[in-house]
Amino acid sequence: MAYLTLRNVNKIYPNGFHAVHDFNLEAEKGEFIVFVGPSGCGKSTTLRMIAGLEDISKGEFLINGELANQWSPRQREVAMVFQSYALYPNMTVYDNLAFGLNLQGVDEDVIEERVMKTAKILGLTEYLDRMPRALSGGQRQRVAVGRSIIRKVGVFLMDEPLSNLDAKQRVTMRSEITQIHRETGATTIYVTHDQTEAMTMADRIVVMKDGYVQQVGTPRDVYFHPRNMFVAGFIGEPPMNFIRRKVENGCIRIGGRTLDLSRKLGEGIAAYEGREIVFGFRPEAIVLGDMENAYAIQGIVELTEMLGDNANVYMDVDENKAILKVTPHQIPPLDCEIVFSVPVEHVYLFDAETEKVIHA
Repeated sequence: MAYLTLRNVNKIYPNGFHAVHDFNLEAEKGEFIVFVGPSGCGKSTTLRMIAGLEDISKGEFLINGELANQWSPRQREVAMVFQSYALYPNMTVYDNLAFGLNLQGVDEDVIEERVMKTAKILGLTEYLDRMPRALSGGQRQRVAVGRSIIRKVGVFLMDEPLSNLDAKQRVTMRSEITQIHRETGATTIYVTHDQTEAMTMADRIVVMKDGYVQQVGTPRDVYFHPRNMFVAGFIGEPPMNFIRRKVENGCIRIGGRTLDLSRKLGEGIAAYEGREIVFGFRPEAIVLGDMENAYAIQGIVELTEMLGDNANVYMDVDENKAILKVTPHQIPPLDCEIVFSVPVEHVYLFDAETEKVIHA
């Protein structure tokens, strides 16, 4: 196991494009950290700087407290799993797993022992004599993962390893990678654009946008305590609802109702008098009808989606779009006007100018 430190790490390409800005992170030994964000946010570039596949333009990268900026990928002792499986097509599963150990000159008896143990962990024992072309996508990805973990390195780096799999395979591989991490205890950095993968697999999540770190925290932290509108809108499915309004006499008007924001911010709402704020709430936080200690809002039902264990209700609220998540037994009819309530404690208020969360 190893612990990693990134201090004000930047990546600036020769054409002047600044891909990563002042990235800071302390990854503890054995921690599973997920970089998440939209395409082009800098997460894969950061991973490649950790791997030694990209030079660090500015800043420091340390492994176990030692400066590693100039270390080669081999010196860093990391194993990387890419989006593509990158298997040798002319080798069997056994030979693909054993390839790295053969290069290291490991004794054949040790190689066989480690290949068999790795194959058992990944459920590949019966496929060891097959060629990659004879495997499913999920099986090929397990071989790619196995080729990394068999080396017993201190750091695993995974770049979108599940993006080529179908939905069912992704669910299976998520649990398998999490279990492998527990068994190996290696520090793992995992890159994805899928916030479901981030929420279900990570010890901590690094949310990125446009090359900047937006927030670092546990899945619970980034979900329940987002620092800004981007994090609040990116983490969660369906995403958080946002309604922009001007504060007048400490109140805003939404869906035919006057909402007294002093109930949420106390006297702090005075600082926003005459200014715009953003009223945010998660789709699953609502309760249909009026309720105490909540903000009641009216809207028109435009569309409903039955999803099995729950349903999404798409609303028109004063020409603003909102999504509500309800049980299958609560689906309202189309085009009807309904009232829903958002408990005060589940409301998020954001500064419309800075997009940062407003704390009471």
